Amino acid sequence: MTVSVRVPTILRTYTSGESEVTAAGATLAEVLDDLEASYAGIKGRILDDNGELRRFVNVYVGNDDVRFLDNLETPTPDGVQISVIPAVAGG
Repeated sequence: MTVSVRVPTILRTYTSGESEVTAAGATLAEVLDDLEASYAGIKGRILDDNGELRRFVNVYVGNDDVRFLDNLETPTPDGVQISVIPAVAGG
């Protein structure tokens, strides 16, 4: 399955400045593995040392937050858009 991945500004150093890239995989975990193969280091900015989504990184498949679905096992249908969104804090 081929999907498009929207890359936040802070991670674009891994994608040569590209704001959207293409990846393949039937699940979010497979998509992240494919991204890592093309853009070394990006997966480590999305997942923590335990292989789980970082606390302050939100990932959406379509319009749905994967934390309310199947996390890394969330299916990624062909053509879906995945958005990686770092949480913003401030006061």
